[in-house]
Amino acid sequence: MKGIFEGPEGATPLLPQDQRGLRQSWITTRGDLNAAEQENILAGRAWALRSRVALTAEAYLMRLHRNMFGDVWAWAGKLRTVETNIGALPHDIPVRLRQFLGDVDYWLANQTYTADELAARYHHGLVLIHPFANGNGRHTRLAADLMCRQLGVAPFTWGRHSLDLAGATRQNYLTVLRAADAHDFGPLLAFVRT
Repeated sequence: MKGIFEGPEGATPLLPQDQRGLRQSWITTRGDLNAAEQENILAGRAWALRSRVALTAEAYLMRLHRNMFGDVWAWAGKLRTVETNIGALPHDIPVRLRQFLGDVDYWLANQTYTADELAARYHHGLVLIHPFANGNGRHTRLAADLMCRQLGVAPFTWGRHSLDLAGATRQNYLTVLRAADAHDFGPLLAFVRT
């Protein structure tokens, strides 16, 4: 049986120092943790839908993460300070994030990509940097959906099944992200609209 802090395949493992950031003492099982995070994510989504969205501002992305996870985790909204199984080295995160958001500003200003491709590349680029200790996938999927909204298209469907649980949909999601890592965005573009 998996422990409370073990996520599905491909999830960033929570290190002991991150685990100590749990704010709610009533959380004792993985089910408790999932429920608390989901409730917090819904509150973060509600905040995002009524706030002024600034998707290429680092401060906005940090606040979005904090609003999605801050009731559960003390480190929510703070950049990762330790190495993980994915993402930029911690000391590279601020620079890589600023550079990437500058690229996105350019894409927006110059209509470099279709709305779907821009939002999918936005999602992938944030996942690739992996700025937070945990919740990066959920955070960047919401950010990509907000980007879709900003660009006037429907939010992505993300395979129409939960990506938070192990299963075929999550495995397919990880596969299309790896293809995007190799600069093949076709599978990701197909997946986000399936």
